Amino acid sequence: MQAEHLLARRGAARIALIPAEVLEALHDGVIPTVNLNEFLAIDLARLAPAVARHIGLPSDVERLVDTLAMLGAFKPVKRHEHVARALYDLTEVREDRDRVAHALATHASDVARAWAAQWVMFSAMPLAAKLSCVRRFAADAHYGVREVAWMAVRDEIAGDVDAAVGLLQPWAIDADPNIRRFASEATRPRGVWCAQIELLKSQPWRAVSLLEPLKADPSRYVQNSVANWLNDASKTQPQWVDELCERWTRESRAPATLYIAKRARRSLRGG
Repeated sequence: MQAEHLLARRGAARIALIPAEVLEALHDGVIPTVNLNEFLAIDLARLAPAVARHIGLPSDVERLVDTLAMLGAFKPVKRHEHVARALYDLTEVREDRDRVAHALATHASDVARAWAAQWVMFSAMPLAAKLSCVRRFAADAHYGVREVAWMAVRDEIAGDVDAAVGLLQPWAIDADPNIRRFASEATRPRGVWCAQIELLKSQPWRAVSLLEPLKADPSRYVQNSVANWLNDASKTQPQWVDELCERWTRESRAPATLYIAKRARRSLRGG
């Protein structure tokens, strides 16, 4: 369907207010979501077969059909992981696997691109290789894909914090704020919708080399991530966070640093 005229739309305030034409385009996989309501409104049993056909996979095979039939038993985030896994499994015996992966990674639907990012989770590659693969998704234009990108490597980061910090140091000084934000968000001690990193809860200073280059970052997107990182750490190492923020504000009076320090200490200050 022709959907270019829908790309500049504003998202509906409630799921019930999403126009039928928009829902159809979302289910056809020809437009990205523009807010959480649209994301939650998507029927994966409609979108997944459409995406499969777009990338050259059969949409009626047992592996995919069975997965879609049992999605109701899982929480929403897990449903997407199961769909991504089914598509991943369908490519294992195909000689054109790289072509299919590229088609999914460049798909018009942000949800489909997020599934491509999740493919990194299923690979046995070492962390360095996984980071190389997930980088394109960390820089994606859509916020939802960027969130899935860091979650796709979260377990490996938690499993070898020191190696991850070393690998991510160039990311923390990258020209792209989305890449810089990934370095911070992927290593948050507590994080959101993901497992906690116990080592960074108890010893947050092990990742300070990632945070230092970001203490006066010009991007509010990055600033919020760094502040949230430190707020996470303040739950277990309050004195360290307080002292770090004091040092940062002595070294830099930049508005960005003051903003980060204030937000970072919001739990310490009771608000």
